[in-house]
Amino acid sequence: MGSGQMVAVYGAYGHTGRFVVAHLRERGFVPVRCGRDAGKLTEPAASWPGPEPRTASVDDPASLDRALADAVAVVNCAGPFATTAAPVIEAALRAKIPYVDVAAEIEANADTFAHFAEHARAADVAVVPAMAFYGGLGDLLATAAMGDWTSADEVHVAYGLSSWHPTEGTRAAGKVSGERRDGRRVRYTKGRLEYHDDALPTLTWPFPDPVGPRTVIGDFTMADVVTVPSHLAVPEVRTYMTTEAAGDLAAPDTPAPTAVDERGRSAQTFVVDVVVRSGGVERRAVARGQDIYAVTAPLAVEAVDRILNGRTRTVGVASAGEIFDAPDFLRALSPHIVLELRP
Repeated sequence: MGSGQMVAVYGAYGHTGRFVVAHLRERGFVPVRCGRDAGKLTEPAASWPGPEPRTASVDDPASLDRALADAVAVVNCAGPFATTAAPVIEAALRAKIPYVDVAAEIEANADTFAHFAEHARAADVAVVPAMAFYGGLGDLLATAAMGDWTSADEVHVAYGLSSWHPTEGTRAAGKVSGERRDGRRVRYTKGRLEYHDDALPTLTWPFPDPVGPRTVIGDFTMADVVTVPSHLAVPEVRTYMTTEAAGDLAAPDTPAPTAVDERGRSAQTFVVDVVVRSGGVERRAVARGQDIYAVTAPLAVEAVDRILNGRTRTVGVASAGEIFDAPDFLRALSPHIVLELRP
């Protein structure tokens, strides 16, 4: 438990940020709400007890230093992460506190590994990008499925979302990623990221019961193509998305998520089916749950808790599967996901 330790949440007023703030409080931490918009920080003040919110801008390092003062860690929930990740990481390194973010932006995550690995290791600080539904959960599942294998031929991550009502932040991040790619698509093949203009294939993915076979978009690439090969010897990482969810995301008039329970979760359900193949042998790990944004909060907060309590395997920039004991971490999420490992 957090035992009253202060954890800064940058972008605390956003959709995912609010889930993270609430979950930190449930785990015994004291969330310090931070962000760029002073008005949005003060709007919900009456319903969010705790320290005074702290306004900070990514182009003002001194304001970020003040925002992180007395905090033992920072969770960055403010996208687009192409803009926010580097300045907040730099502030965390100056403060010598762990940094965790929920970035699903492929290029932003790749930048974090490329630009901060040496600096974070030298500072003896943990920096964990993509500690979220996309990037973090798939990486943990792939690592758990690998088990005692030291390498594999392929990792496939299939996302069976019942729907996808994107937040404003998701749309903004997608726009930035699209601009950085000049409209191209990206995949991880032959041991590297590859940009292309190929049409995405449609195929049937055999999700486990009760979902069953569903039509998916192939090479619907998510952050797993950065996190998984950052530490696993796998030359091919492919991700897939159910056509209904892909259609929701593409439609400009799809509304934002709407809460249907007391925890603020939407009605969206998901199954993440990860298949690892090596030499004709297949291993599988499956996670089921509700609301991809809500489940990001326990992922990020569990990461913070483990880092602060020394339950880590490395230091510096590392993905979830590298820095944590993947099966144990996934079991700790049992109140939020249903896990199945198929060796």
